[in-house]
Amino acid sequence: MTIQTNVRINMRIRVPEVRLIGEDGQQIGVVPTREALSRAQQAGLDLVEISPNAQPPVCRITDYGKFRYEQEKRDKQARQHSSATKIKEIQFHPNVGDHDYQTKVRHLRDFIGEGHRVKVILFFRGRESAHQEIGFEVMNRVIRDVQDVAQAEQLPRLMGRNILMMLIPRTKSKGSQAPAHPAPARPAAAPRPAAAATPTPMAQALSAVTPQQS
Repeated sequence: MTIQTNVRINMRIRVPEVRLIGEDGQQIGVVPTREALSRAQQAGLDLVEISPNAQPPVCRITDYGKFRYEQEKRDKQARQHSSATKIKEIQFHPNVGDHDYQTKVRHLRDFIGEGHRVKVILFFRGRESAHQEIGFEVMNRVIRDVQDVAQAEQLPRLMGRNILMMLIPRTKSKGSQAPAHPAPARPAAAPRPAAAATPTPMAQALSAVTPQQS
């Protein structure tokens, strides 16, 4: 999506009539351009032509600054989405040196970290194709060295004189939470010993008058 830098607004809209959309998104219908401008001025907003190729052109009553901001925001999101879907490419040779190998793997990890798919190609030159097993060893080494961040969407396979594979960002599975352990049950409190019954005043009086047996 490309930002329209030549959007016509207000007095730059010189067609006799427009299909008008109100500030709240309401379809007002076809009205003279002068009336549409008057409505926009009364609302303290702009008349913005949003579909110049329609017959008649479609205009909306809105704030032009806000309109441009939203348009730029949509354009940025579209660019990010387009960039995210690009396929990057890394090339190897069977006799790749260790320093060159590590540099390419680092670039591969960067691409994966940005969310890209990466096509890895190993080229055979001349008589190198007679030792395809060396090429497969290099490709398998790449898989091992990036297995913490990437996974093979397409395993290494021979395509003509080359070996190809496709790597994608590794899907991170949510770590399972440890089950909550119930709190240990408190031991039941030992029953309190029953208090000795206190004699009532009546019992004390009877005890005092009862003669003791000899």
